[in-house]
Order: sequence, then C-alpha cells, then structure tokens
Amino acid sequence: MNNAVSEGLVLAVDQGTTSTRALLVDADCRVVTAAQVEHRQHFPRPGWVEHDADEIWANTRTVIADALDRAGCGPAELAAVGITNQRETVVVWDRRSGRSIHRAIVWQDTRTEQSCRQLAGPAGPDRYRSRTGLPLSTYVSAPKIRWILDHVPGAREAAERGDLAAGTIDSWLVWNLTGGVDGGLHVTDVTNASRTMLMDLATVDWDADLAAELGVPLGVLPDIRASSGVVAHGHRDGPLPGVPVGGILGDQQAALFGQARFAPGEAKGTYGTGAFVLLNTGSDPVPSKHGLITTVAYQCHGHDPVYALEGSIAVTGALVQWLRDNLGIIQRAEEVEVLARQVDDNGGVYVVPAFSGLFAPHWRPDARGTIVGLTRYADRRHLARAALEATALQIGDVLEAMRTDTGLDLRELPVDGGMAANDLLLQIQADQLGIPVVRPENVETTAMGAAYAAGLAVGIWSDLDTLRRRWRAGARFPPTRDLTWRLEQRDTWRAAVSRSLNWTGR
Repeated sequence: MNNAVSEGLVLAVDQGTTSTRALLVDADCRVVTAAQVEHRQHFPRPGWVEHDADEIWANTRTVIADALDRAGCGPAELAAVGITNQRETVVVWDRRSGRSIHRAIVWQDTRTEQSCRQLAGPAGPDRYRSRTGLPLSTYVSAPKIRWILDHVPGAREAAERGDLAAGTIDSWLVWNLTGGVDGGLHVTDVTNASRTMLMDLATVDWDADLAAELGVPLGVLPDIRASSGVVAHGHRDGPLPGVPVGGILGDQQAALFGQARFAPGEAKGTYGTGAFVLLNTGSDPVPSKHGLITTVAYQCHGHDPVYALEGSIAVTGALVQWLRDNLGIIQRAEEVEVLARQVDDNGGVYVVPAFSGLFAPHWRPDARGTIVGLTRYADRRHLARAALEATALQIGDVLEAMRTDTGLDLRELPVDGGMAANDLLLQIQADQLGIPVVRPENVETTAMGAAYAAGLAVGIWSDLDTLRRRWRAGARFPPTRDLTWRLEQRDTWRAAVSRSLNWTGR
C-alpha cells in the first residue's frame, strides 16, 4: 500500500448548482478542511438557466488548491479524488481548444419544453420511460445537448466530425483533470448516465436507437464507468498530478451513498437548491406508475448496479433565496427560520414554488409559482413559514408516490443538505410525514459519498459495511401532529397545487 493510502486522505470535489467545494476527508471519515467558491447564475431569458463551464473548471482548480493549502499538504499525499456533481446540467466542448462552445444548460432550465412535447408525440412523456426510467421533460440531459447542437452554428457538423464532446459536469471535470486537450479521458459514471435519457437501465449502456431519436450523436458521449473504481489518474500538469480518480457520483446518489443507505427499502432526503428523495430498491430497477424516476443509485467496480426510485423537486432552497433576493423579506437565508418561528402556523397561506414547472410526482412544465390564501391578516412571517412548509409538503408528495409504487412504509427519513440545518423545517417535515426525521452527525453527506466511493476504490475502506458502521445519527425530530391534521394539510396543499397549473401556453 502506498504512503498516501496508508495516510488515508481523500479529496472530494462537490460541484453543485451554486458553488464548487473541495473537502479533504481522512480515514476516520472526518472532514479535515474545506474550500468553496460560488459561480455566477445566468438567466438570459425567462425559464433559461445557464452556467459558465470554463468558470466552473477555474473554480474547481481554485478550491482544490485552497483545500490542500489549508491542510498543509500536496497532491502526493492524497490517496484518491472523488467527484460529485449537479446532475442533468450539460456541457458541450471542443476537444481541440478545450473550451465549451455554449454556456452549460442547467438542470432547472425549461427551454426544451417544446421539443420535449414534440418528441413525446402521441405516446406522451412516458414514451421512453420503460427503457430509461425517465419521463420526457426539460429536466433530463439529452434534449439540452440536442438544443446546443442545433443552435450553435456549425456545432452539429463538428459533432459528426468527432470534434466535440458532450457530457454532464462530472465528465467535464474529469476530462480536464486528466489532461484536457492533452489526452483527457472522456468518461461518466452510471448514475449520471442514467439521467441523460440515453442509457438503457437494463444494459447500463448507451442506447443507439434512443440517441438517434433524440438527435445526439453517440460519438460525443463519454464512456460509462462504475461509480466506485479507479478510472484514471490526474494529469502531470493539472492540479492533482498522479492522483487516482476513484469515484464519480451524481450529487443525489452521492448523498444516498454518504448516508450509508445501502439496503433495499432505505431512503434519504436532501434539501438544497431543490429537494430530492431517493429510495434504494436493490438490484432490480422498479418502474414507477406515480411520477417517480427510476435511476441507478450506484455501482461499485466488479459488482452489479444498485437501483433507486427518486422524487426530484425543482425548488426548495431556491424559494428561500427568492424571499431574500427578490422580495427582500430576509437578509440572510438563515433568517427564514427565525421569522417563521414567530407564528404558530401559515395563516392560511400556501406557496407553490413552481418557478420552472413542477417536477416529481406531477411533471407539469406548464405550472408556475403561486401564492394562495392571502388575507390582510397574513404578513411576511406567514410567508416565511409557508415557504418552509412548501418544502415539507413537496417531500410528502414524493414519499406518498413511493409508498404507492412499492408498498413500503419508511420508518424514518435521514436528511441532509443546506436546509437540513433548519430545525423548524425538520420538525415541520416530521409532522407532515408522521415519521421521525433524522439529521446525521456528519451533514456533509454529498461530499462524503464521493469520498467514500473514491476511498473504497483504493482500499481506504474495505467494504460498505465498514462505511455503514461509521454513520451516526445527530438530531432526531419525532412527529408531534396527528393523522387528522396531516390529512387536512395535504388536502389544502393539493388545492393550492391545482391553482398553479396551466400557466404557460395559455
């Protein structure tokens, strides 16, 4: 075993929707140090959301250097690097120049709504669900790649010549880490590939027929690898020379991995810009009839993939940002809890944050953000509480769909993400679900998942059971409300959701 492995330092790069972070994790699963840099959000038109992929790569180099500097160590002391990333966000770049040909189109972007409807045709949005587990929606990656190829002059011709590469953010980072124009490796992992609508869930490989129908040349796509396993080493002139790239996971699958939810029937909830619930379903993909996504949860090298059902919610933390940045009723995101605690209920106010349509389990791109139940009695405190309740109620919709699809009742819901620091939100969530909500001791679950995958690949941790034993509960929030209250809340919420529909294409 080399010295780096014996020391047990793993670097996790967590490239998210609003920022890029680098965390150093030791063999005892403790975060040694961290660095973070935000990147700009571009909104060129209503419903369009873009990132500068070149800025993200520059920020990635910065946070890697900062994290290592703060820890007083260099790349030679790292056993491996793991990468986790915002999913469905796509980059198309020139293999010769190494530059992206268009800003990255973000997972929240809705510009492909019309093309998704055209692709769906008479079969509707479930046209490809049996093969991919995904509904045809603006959320998935393939229509975004197609849009770039069709709207950047000369892009499609360049793609056909083999001059372009396309992929999700993980592919962009690995390509640059491993050399870029000087022999960079174009790869992705099964979790990210499963979100493109181009991978067959059964074969865990690209589907040539799907690619042709969706207008994405196979030649631009990366090779698909396991989530945990060494795929390459950092380039000699890059920020991590010689360091094994041992783990790649989409952010929500990384959180499931970091929460040690390795057994079928175990789930986790993540509260970030959006919110995501994943339920481990084991070695067989479970089709959903109630608006959920069937996806790959993870795959360890040499093993079969593990699958999950997922409920993806577009706007949760972003709603708090909207209260801060657009309405100005709070100055810092943390103030939403202080404000919401000043009232006992929402005063009859409900917020449906369908800023980019509704995702699971509704899949309604025609929905738009709605505030209902306003009276002269309501004030900013009720609006703050309604914003927190909107997150909990959307999670409730997803778990209800999961229960209907699988017949499973969760005993508890482990949670993570930035909003999981909000005690009031977690209590509201427990009351809405009627089961305990658990915040783990280590809340850096997304980055930890990437670190775990990389560390497993190089022998820092021997197996999944070792990682499971290291997970510890922090705060627990048992429910305090009865069933009658929950049912009344859900009935009113459904009425509010119905008011948000049919707002585009009118």
